[in-house]
Amino acid sequence: MLMCVRTTINLPDALAEAAKAKALAEHRTFTSIVEEGLRAVLAAPRRATPTLLPCYGDPSGRPLVDLADRDALGAALDADGTR
Repeated sequence: MLMCVRTTINLPDALAEAAKAKALAEHRTFTSIVEEGLRAVLAAPRRATPTLLPCYGDPSGRPLVDLADRDALGAALDADGTR
């Protein structure tokens, strides 16, 4: 037995109008458009959390190397290990 739940949702006016226009153009109900959208969102695989990239440097934001000092820049680029 199919049971339906009556509920109220708040949508931005432009989104509701676009959904109503689509329903009208496709000879469907507004409810069927909203239902299809919810089913698509719920069926989609969950996006992975982005991987955070490591950060290096002085926490105060001060650069570790003066880019105008060619010798210091060369030494920093040639240095072994993690900076």
